[in-house]
Amino acid sequence: MSVKECGHHEEESRKLVRLIMFGVGGFLFVLLLTIFIIWAVLRPTKPKFIIQDATLYAFNFSSAAPNTITITMQVTLSSHNPNSRIGIYYSNLHAHASYHNQQVTLATELPPTYQGHKDFTVWSPFLFGAAAPVSPFTLSSLQQDRSAGAVVVNVKVYGRVKWKVGTWVSGRYHLFVNCPAFIRFPGAGDRSGSGIQVVSPVKFQLLQGCSVDV
Repeated sequence: MSVKECGHHEEESRKLVRLIMFGVGGFLFVLLLTIFIIWAVLRPTKPKFIIQDATLYAFNFSSAAPNTITITMQVTLSSHNPNSRIGIYYSNLHAHASYHNQQVTLATELPPTYQGHKDFTVWSPFLFGAAAPVSPFTLSSLQQDRSAGAVVVNVKVYGRVKWKVGTWVSGRYHLFVNCPAFIRFPGAGDRSGSGIQVVSPVKFQLLQGCSVDV
């Protein structure tokens, strides 16, 4: 094979490589442009959560070692899908109560659900924790709250969400929700000793917004 023929084949190979690169680049450009247009049109927005109310059945703590908290409460959580063209699937949802970033109840499973456009969903889980151990620092904060007559318990929800547009369903995304519940200790409760005995269930209307991370 002559030198001229080798140079011709090399030139054709370079042209073929350039064509492939242009083709791949053009495909990626169209794909990214399509994704951007879909995002711009749909404007996906994360769901909004509100804690509507909380019913306190028991709230006791022990200052004797080991320091523990016992709490029983029912909360009503409302979720709103603000999207007009996107549905939301909720799965693997669990809720628990925490105090000063320490979990004080067991995780309660919430039923999975699909939330349509602009739709609302309501859950009313019971949160229960028996003699959950807490640190001495947490106990000190709780004793101060006891003296003030109120406590902030954070109701946390975690799970997975998927977005639905038409017949297309996205992959799963992590969902983290934090709802602060400001609870006043009932005046009829017994605050003698180191605990707070709730004589009868007390319901609090909260209507407090929650932080949501997806």
